[in-house]
Amino acid sequence: MPQSVRRDTTDDPYAWLEQRDNPEVLAFLAEENQATEAWLATHSDLRETLFQEIRGRIRETDLSLPGVWGPWLYYQRTEAGDEYPRYYRCVRPVNDSLEIDPSSEALLLDLNALAGADFLQLGDYAISPDHQSLAYSLDRQGDETYTLYLKDLRSGLVTELPLENADGSLVWAQDSQHLFAISMDDTSRPAYLWRLKAGSEPVHLFHEEDQRFYLHAYRSSSEQWIMLASSSKNTSEVRLLPANQPTGPWQLIEPRQAGHEYHVDHGPEGLVIRSNATGENFALFKADPTRPAQAHWQSIAQLDPQRTLEDFSVQQAGLLLHYRDQGLITLEVKPSASACYQVAMPDAVYSLHVQGGEEYASPYIRLRYESLNRPAEVRALHIASGEQHILKRTPVEGLFNPEDYQVTREWAVAKDGSRIPISLVAARNSSGAPAPLYLYGYGAYGASMDPWFSHARLSLLERGWVFAIAHVRGGADLGEAWYQAGKLEHKSNTFSDFIACAEHLVELKLTSPAQLVVAGGSAGGLLIGNVINQRPELFAAAVADVPFVDVFNTMNNPELPLTIGEYEEWGDMNDPEVAERLRGYAPYEQVRAQDYPALFVTAGYHDMRVQYWEAAKWVAKLRHCKTDSRPLLLRTQMSAGHGGASGRYQAIRELAEEYSFLLAVIPAKD
Repeated sequence: MPQSVRRDTTDDPYAWLEQRDNPEVLAFLAEENQATEAWLATHSDLRETLFQEIRGRIRETDLSLPGVWGPWLYYQRTEAGDEYPRYYRCVRPVNDSLEIDPSSEALLLDLNALAGADFLQLGDYAISPDHQSLAYSLDRQGDETYTLYLKDLRSGLVTELPLENADGSLVWAQDSQHLFAISMDDTSRPAYLWRLKAGSEPVHLFHEEDQRFYLHAYRSSSEQWIMLASSSKNTSEVRLLPANQPTGPWQLIEPRQAGHEYHVDHGPEGLVIRSNATGENFALFKADPTRPAQAHWQSIAQLDPQRTLEDFSVQQAGLLLHYRDQGLITLEVKPSASACYQVAMPDAVYSLHVQGGEEYASPYIRLRYESLNRPAEVRALHIASGEQHILKRTPVEGLFNPEDYQVTREWAVAKDGSRIPISLVAARNSSGAPAPLYLYGYGAYGASMDPWFSHARLSLLERGWVFAIAHVRGGADLGEAWYQAGKLEHKSNTFSDFIACAEHLVELKLTSPAQLVVAGGSAGGLLIGNVINQRPELFAAAVADVPFVDVFNTMNNPELPLTIGEYEEWGDMNDPEVAERLRGYAPYEQVRAQDYPALFVTAGYHDMRVQYWEAAKWVAKLRHCKTDSRPLLLRTQMSAGHGGASGRYQAIRELAEEYSFLLAVIPAKD
């Protein structure tokens, strides 16, 4: 990882903060952490109260829903007081129930025994097809660089696999002897494919030379093929290999063509391919693996101009098509031996995903369903009949009834007339007067902000707060066109959409500028940084987690991790028009002398996606320029990366700290 940037910094007085491990930089971060601690300690410090509240809602000792594979059930168990889960398996009952047999239970991996005092992240966890070996990867720093391990499940012997700079992914060949893994280049880009075997040196198979493209290897749902995808932000290329021929040649399906995105799986009808070759909303095709080129593709589901085919799932019993329709996921099922149908869901605003856990040959597939007021539940869908039954509900300890919280959807109107959806949740017994409101946004990379349940969020809702998600352009909440309308030269739509949502909520008298909090992380932090530059008077406080606020300088430095691959999202800074556009909306560049909302900012010292200095430089410049006396706090996690703390209690403490800040700066609802 680069220790500092190599560019002209004469116009950037805070560029010295980019000198990683410089004692003056470390001192600056330590002083900011101390100042944050001191402010919180003297301003209605509710951190411990909130921590205990949130912890009290979580079932600390719990068992995950077992996954079914071959002769075994695989599952996780969490214990009270432990930061990490333990991974187990037991013999599969003869009646095909999911009941755990304690007499045959075996502990496969205990992350608590492997964790030190700081950071630990499990990357991949891959059982071999013969169920005799476990391959797994661990990141001990937070920089998303993993060490690979192989455990013999008969003897318990663990060996380290000799691959440096691994991205953590692991894919087994059918022989249970060979593994495929990917390593990263000097810019932390997954770029090299390797074949591994215990006791042997890694064999290099493929190098993706184009810096815009990232490698990803995976097994097909049928387990008969191994796929190697090479993808940029808008173009892809896939190779395939029979899983039972690990040393054989890889076959290219369709050469990359600029703008052509396709994803491949394998099922009863052969290869199944989602492609935007016929339009941006994507269509579905099938092909014979022996003749996989696009010229031989046959249509399964044609392009639908009204909705986007966002994904698909393959089972032996049929296909599930995941459509994005008016901001929600709808599932269309194509059973192998019966008529097509659409899956029905009970709520108007929800999140729905296909979840693993059933074998390819199972007549069932598992769905994960949740809403802003409803904890996640896993449902078994019988593919042929459409019947559903609930396998597990995520528990909420203590007094909790989802019906005590009202979920609604509003629509703001953007400057160009586009209607922007907003998902909201509030306690039903709230007075209806303007209330503290937490408005969350992201708006980048085509990521959809589907409504999700949060045990921690209840601490705000119980105190009379409203929580809302602004589904702005740049995400794909309303389909592929919604994403395209918020990137590159259209990026300003993301910011104006969010402001329109905030204004709409104020106009409805759901909140007021004195009570409105805005929040976002990473690219969502860029959003927050921009809107508080534009309209600081509209917001009382803002939370920016690992914010991508120094976008102009980062995108101007191709030596940094991932920068070149981001050109297709933000633009190539070698184009003067692009450079001027980014400078015009970059939060760091646009900081100026004016009043700002109260600010809580976080950073991860080992973050390789958004370098710690983006938050540090932004805070330093804000502190110099802003004309108000509102608090400006920076919390840098010195033992974490982009995702924050790795342990579950550590993560709760981070949320408790953020909420304590907000409850101190936002006046309580009358």
